[in-house]
Amino acid sequence: MNRLLHRLALALMTAPLALALSACGAEDDTAATAGSGPAGEPVEAVAAPEGQQWSEVITKTEQGGYLMGNPDAAIKLVEFASLTCPHCAEFYESAERELIADYVNTGRVSFEFRNFVRDPIDITGAMLSRCSAPESYFALTGQVFENQQQFFDAMRDAGEGAYQQAVSAPSDQRFVNLGQITGLTEFFAARGVSIDQGKDCLSKGAEAEALANATNEASTQYNITGTPTFLINNTKIDGLTWPEVEAALQRAGAR
Repeated sequence: MNRLLHRLALALMTAPLALALSACGAEDDTAATAGSGPAGEPVEAVAAPEGQQWSEVITKTEQGGYLMGNPDAAIKLVEFASLTCPHCAEFYESAERELIADYVNTGRVSFEFRNFVRDPIDITGAMLSRCSAPESYFALTGQVFENQQQFFDAMRDAGEGAYQQAVSAPSDQRFVNLGQITGLTEFFAARGVSIDQGKDCLSKGAEAEALANATNEASTQYNITGTPTFLINNTKIDGLTWPEVEAALQRAGAR
């Protein structure tokens, strides 16, 4: 199994440009049913540490994700998402303010984001978003979603040949090259991750393989067929829009 995951990870890290710019979204899924998800009694709000809001409390999880909010929240929302997925960007834009203000900051709900990488460009952005302090992770991830199209445009302008040359490079140069031709390295440099710091992070092939392996393991464990995919208290729910996720949170007791 470990060797199989290794081969899958390497395939993901050298995926063709067509995959890198492909559509996303959940496919038909018999494991998730409309209205599914845990049901519970209303949960009381929990005060944040003095002088803080829960949205300012960021921790890295054992599963390799980043958790915002009360680590002991009764309701735990997990999102598996891809930085190159337009549906994930749409969810971020529609959900971010309400999710934080109405749910995370009450202490009832914690929100964990786990990178579900689909292609080498996705891996490049994920590595750079993890290159700064944990407190910066959600802000950097959100800004990638807000500017997603510019990275697609830069990659298309560079062309298939430049992309193939980048992904064919040794593992310590592959994502450094992709960061340059997509503009991601400069984008992050303007947001506090210096060019040298970004290149150093992108040169760590083991980190890229870990992201790809985590994606393959999550896909198997939770039968994830598209992004975004959501868990509430480790149960996969149906739906990929904010109204659907909000309804599931309220059903679980965030009300």
